[in-house]
Amino acid sequence: MTDHHIGLIVPSSNLTMETELPRMLRAREEAQPGDRFVFHSSRARMRHVTPEELRAMNAQADRAARELADAEPDVVATACLVAIMAQGPGYHCTAESAIGEALRSEGCQAPVISSAGALLAGLSALKAERVAIITPYMKPLTGKVVDYLEDSGVEVVDALSLEVADNLAVGRLDPQDLRRHWRRLDLSRADALVVSACVQMPSLPVVGAVEDEAGLPVLSAATATAHSLLSRLGLPTTVPGAGSLLSGAY
Repeated sequence: MTDHHIGLIVPSSNLTMETELPRMLRAREEAQPGDRFVFHSSRARMRHVTPEELRAMNAQADRAARELADAEPDVVATACLVAIMAQGPGYHCTAESAIGEALRSEGCQAPVISSAGALLAGLSALKAERVAIITPYMKPLTGKVVDYLEDSGVEVVDALSLEVADNLAVGRLDPQDLRRHWRRLDLSRADALVVSACVQMPSLPVVGAVEDEAGLPVLSAATATAHSLLSRLGLPTTVPGAGSLLSGAY
């Protein structure tokens, strides 16, 4: 049995990333018992998904990274997709680099991923050039996500904003509702569906079902983060029941 220590930087009001990531990797442990995953979190204050609070949360990343360094994680993920994408195209590279520098200043050499970068990497792995997305954000923030994806070369053919500004309320949304919401999207030109472009909006229980119903690959910010974590750890990207991206084929 090998223990893999994963550091997470999460918003203080996040309920979902510390639920869905461990759930996915526990399922993997049951299927492949040679690897075990241990999570360590550092929190950054954020309650409402507004540009002001997102910027303030980003400013806490250095402190959060230094705290995580004390646990000597094997990999660190910063887990708030919109906080990164709202800062403008390419910002995930800037954020990952800054967090890596903070870790190294404390003697920790762990690689760093972001949920924003992970979503782009997941879409690239799937060779998805055109996507439809569902977000819980207000429409202006969804627009920021669309712009970010399109600047990275991914065309967003349709987007649905659920317009929930309170981050705790986002974490309490019923994932089963996504089985209705995705049908409001035009998928006629889509290569993939991002059923939750937010690590706080729960979606894991329905990723497989929506994939079957929609007939194309379905991923989320959380499943993409799991894919990148496993890749950085040098492990097969397999998680049972978590969609095509985590089938081990990518």
